[in-house]
Amino acid sequence: MAPVSIRRILISESVDPCCKKILQENGIQVTEKQNMSKDELVAEIKDYDGLVVRSATKVTAEIINAADNLKIIGRAGTGVDNVDVDAATKNGIIVMNTPSGNTISAAELTCALIMSLSRHVPQAAMSMKAGNWDRKKFMGAELYGKILGIIGLGRIGKEVATRMQSFGMKTIGYDPITPPEVSASWGVEQMSLEELWPQCDYITVHTPLMPSTAGLLNDASFAKCKRGVKVVNCARGGIIDEAALLRALESGQCGGAGLDVFVEEPPKDRALVNHPNVISCPHLGASTREAQARCGQDIALQIVDMLKGKALVGAVNAQVLASTFSPESHQWIKLGEALGSVLRSCTTSKQPYGQVQVTTLGESLKNSSGFLGSAVVVGLLKDGSRSSPNLVNALTLAQETGITVTRNHGDGGQGPAQGSCVVEVSTNGSRWKAIGSVQGDIPVLLELNGSVFRQPVTLLGNLLFFKAAANPQLLPDVTGVLAAAGVAVESFSASAAHGGDRWCCVGLSSPLRDLGALKPLVKEAAQLSL
Repeated sequence: MAPVSIRRILISESVDPCCKKILQENGIQVTEKQNMSKDELVAEIKDYDGLVVRSATKVTAEIINAADNLKIIGRAGTGVDNVDVDAATKNGIIVMNTPSGNTISAAELTCALIMSLSRHVPQAAMSMKAGNWDRKKFMGAELYGKILGIIGLGRIGKEVATRMQSFGMKTIGYDPITPPEVSASWGVEQMSLEELWPQCDYITVHTPLMPSTAGLLNDASFAKCKRGVKVVNCARGGIIDEAALLRALESGQCGGAGLDVFVEEPPKDRALVNHPNVISCPHLGASTREAQARCGQDIALQIVDMLKGKALVGAVNAQVLASTFSPESHQWIKLGEALGSVLRSCTTSKQPYGQVQVTTLGESLKNSSGFLGSAVVVGLLKDGSRSSPNLVNALTLAQETGITVTRNHGDGGQGPAQGSCVVEVSTNGSRWKAIGSVQGDIPVLLELNGSVFRQPVTLLGNLLFFKAAANPQLLPDVTGVLAAAGVAVESFSASAAHGGDRWCCVGLSSPLRDLGALKPLVKEAAQLSL
């Protein structure tokens, strides 16, 4: 299932030509416009369904909020630091990156900086170009037998470890996510940061930039390191506190730094760049022909695969969509939205909602509670306002609205509940419940507020629900009201009497303009179009 439809994509930076070629070959119109100002991008983005960037374009909340049709933001590279993911999620926009596209290039640059720090290669080369021959000035040190601390043991950290082990380095590391037994399988002993700092001759960082990693190497951590420790940052500017690094370099506590990234790029404060023990590069981690081709190809193929309903790869904010690509999930998503819409229509006068509980029943739905829960919330919140709910932003919008959403799964036994979805909502002290399923690829309603329909209600077209006392004359009277309004009855299903009342559902040729015409006949009435 393709969760979105993408017809036009804007590429706002220099991305490998294969990206445009792949997208166009799959029927997508592509426009390339580079070096746009923020105001120019705000004006331009309104015409596109998708945006592809690298790292220079800052996709801010202002840009996202101006993009009425935007459905996907693809970053041809690792991380999404330059994209306001929260704003994108709130607007129901998928954000994806290419997590492995520049892994090898970034790892190789890291290794090059470690080696350059150990042998002063750039400084020696510049000295030679200046006409000097200073062998003693550039006395270096072997990497063999030295200890390399790797902070962040993801794809790049792993590749750095395996390469530097070939130089005879001992590799230790820290990562709160990667299990120690996994990193041990490729030769990295994990430990706490407190244990790591004093052991390292070299430290390299490979984490995202987030509150927990900002300033990870600071005055306090440098003080715990060996005197003369050398550090490398090819990840994100800010992981190493730049002011603390400069102080450590000046005191000799840090013996050298290899920096490919900075807090401000390009850096206006040149103190670090100009320091004689710093080797710096202008953010070259992904700047290889191979990495750029791979990232351009990856982001294009990921978008195409998503649109063709094959898979969702690289999404950082739409994990709920990952299980929606099997053919059987299509109708269940429609069911979830339909159940939410039925309950919204029946409870319009009783809102706001407090809690929503979605329970999936049956072995076939054991992995479906995530997307079914989101689908139900989409149906509940779809009221025509500007905040258009979809599977990406449904839970975020629910939280902002004060709705608590819980999702559960049960085995369902062997009865009619096997393979069904139960939705319960609380609103202003009352609770409403709907149970539905998919029969013959068609979403149906089985039960509403304890009333079980004799014939499952097909959740398609224009539907009129009403609750009234059981009465043989009820249907003829309702049909008469509909006929007088020029509305034809296309289907009818009633529940067994429940507490003297029963729920009925009538399929209509068109919506009834005035529900008030039914007031003399029924206790409650609601209608919706699906």
